[in-house]
Amino acid sequence: MGTATLTSTKDFYAAVQARRSIYAISDEKVVSDERIQEIVNHAVEYTPSSFNSQSARVVVLLGEQHKKLWNLTTETLKAIVPADQFSGTQDKMNAFGAGYGTVLFFEDVSVVEGLQNQFPSYADNFPVWSNQSNGMLQYVIWTSLELEGLGASLQHYNPLIDDKVKAEWSVPSTWKLLAQMPFGKIVAPAGDKQVQPLSERVKFVK
Repeated sequence: MGTATLTSTKDFYAAVQARRSIYAISDEKVVSDERIQEIVNHAVEYTPSSFNSQSARVVVLLGEQHKKLWNLTTETLKAIVPADQFSGTQDKMNAFGAGYGTVLFFEDVSVVEGLQNQFPSYADNFPVWSNQSNGMLQYVIWTSLELEGLGASLQHYNPLIDDKVKAEWSVPSTWKLLAQMPFGKIVAPAGDKQVQPLSERVKFVK
């Protein structure tokens, strides 16, 4: 894979600082679909995982498939949210659906279970490590999208939509849905972020 093409004028620290939850997005093309695939492939290939398990799985939905996901989610939520309280939820669904695409993050539980059977003394830890690794993958893709000028946010409508997602996009039964990341052209930036004092969050010992 052409990893040499994954370059940016923005350095790592600036990218970490610039990555924010962006909710106002549009479906206007910012980069090519091929570039998006390259970014996702690169992240999946190089994000670390415990015991090199490589248990993360990703489905990328673009265009009409992306909009279908948020229509599907809307219909699922309509069945459980009272009608007189649904307007806020509908606004969220419209905002996510207005984007260019969505990254679906999964973990293959068969891989995790295989490690539990192979290393029983660590059995309780493997699901935790699996989630940690998937979280790193989510962050790598999120920051990489930001580097390309795309805004994104991380959503969790699982497990409500799990069965419908698996049926609609032929997702293997062993893939467990963990998160959804709608992305698109940034229409409005994120607001100010309150940061707690680092002195209360970090201990530096020497």
